[in-house]
Amino acid sequence: MKNSLIEAKEYLDTIRIPMRIAIKTEDKWPWVISLWFLHQDGLLYCATQKHAKIIGHLENDNRCAFEIAADTPPYCGIRGKARASIDESLGAEILEKLLARYLGGTDNELAQNLLARRDSEVAIVLNPLGVYTWDFRDRMKDIKFEQFSGKVCP
Repeated sequence: MKNSLIEAKEYLDTIRIPMRIAIKTEDKWPWVISLWFLHQDGLLYCATQKHAKIIGHLENDNRCAFEIAADTPPYCGIRGKARASIDESLGAEILEKLLARYLGGTDNELAQNLLARRDSEVAIVLNPLGVYTWDFRDRMKDIKFEQFSGKVCP
């Protein structure tokens, strides 16, 4: 078990899956949303449109939980709780970094569509308060899955 995102840096920098963020809506129901993420200096960054529902929910209650874990063996990942803040000045910059990370750049139709709205993009910044990692490779070592080879776990 690692207790910070910095200790899980290799995993966070290598894996290219969305992060799941759990928040509470105004009517106190839990809600989970998946967003691309970027890890920098012990913080997690996402980008979305400033009028997205998640922004309003986080402005009402900035407490959230997160999980970054693939759905294929070996089962491993990182989860925790965090305080979220919204940074309007970083939205376009984080969006461009996410496009490079997940799409390999901006020379594609999806990236161009997202960049066309960059002026209304905001960054969601998660400051983790507690982090938990798990790695079931040892438990599953006698099971033969192609996905096991080369998989980085935290």
